Amino acid sequence: MKAKVYVTLKDGILDPQGKAIERALSVFGFTEVTQVRVGKYMEVDIAPGAAEAVEARVKEMCEKLLANTVIEKYQFTVDPGQ
Repeated sequence: MKAKVYVTLKDGILDPQGKAIERALSVFGFTEVTQVRVGKYMEVDIAPGAAEAVEARVKEMCEKLLANTVIEKYQFTVDPGQ
């Protein structure tokens, strides 16, 4: 099984890396861009198991290590075919 985890800063948290990219895009002529937020993407291979149990474990991974839940939010999907 493969979990795909997306971690981004919560709304209202300053994203200096996103701002730098936003300014650079403007310099390169992409003036239609109004905001850039930078995040992390992770793929986690997991031994097969019951879908609910695997999702609970991935949530636990996110809460304990993969995301700083004070300033970040996360979402994930689990693909049972992997």
